[in-house]
Amino acid sequence: MKIIAIDTSTEACSAALFDNDSVIERYQIAPRKHAELILPMLESLLQESGLVMARIDALAFGRGPGAFTGLRIAAGVTQGIAFGADLPVIPVSSLAALAQGMFREQSAQQVLAGIDARMQEVYWGRYRLGEGDVMRLEGQETVCLPDQVEIPTQGQWVGAGTAWLTYETILGERLDGRASSWSGERYPRARDIATLAAQDFLSGTTVSAEEAVPVYLRDNVVRRPIS
Repeated sequence: MKIIAIDTSTEACSAALFDNDSVIERYQIAPRKHAELILPMLESLLQESGLVMARIDALAFGRGPGAFTGLRIAAGVTQGIAFGADLPVIPVSSLAALAQGMFREQSAQQVLAGIDARMQEVYWGRYRLGEGDVMRLEGQETVCLPDQVEIPTQGQWVGAGTAWLTYETILGERLDGRASSWSGERYPRARDIATLAAQDFLSGTTVSAEEAVPVYLRDNVVRRPIS
């Protein structure tokens, strides 16, 4: 199974190639440079692996929530490649990728993933490790004020994402000891999107190129065709 994954949902830009449980990745913190970096990253991965797009089984992308422009870049690039190569697409939550990264790096099994949504709000999701060592969403992903995030009823959790960097004090008080630790300087990464996408591919959970659209969560985002 060979999957190419990209993510441009936050300040970080990344691309990864999943090849039968082996992952290679390009990753850079580069605000406002996603459009110029993402295609060269993909070309670099293919060159290193010796593969061509015709040998790839599926494309995956960080579908959001996240920055409006970044989400449109990822969706647009994915649509273009998927149409051209006739490949299925696997949209993956940016919050899920954050949680998966915490499992990969710290073996965390219960993660409160949060991204700074600007406008004094956060994108928020609660994830628990499931079968196949992949993070599964509990409840729903939301956008809300940091002092209104859902409080887990049981267990100790770890926090991940820029919401924890911006609103550390508010979130710490809101969760009242439910979060044992948190890492604010964390971003979704394509390697974790690829890992999550591999499980979806095995279960047949894919979409067509035209269905590769961002998930903004905010109701006030104007939904226009990807171009």
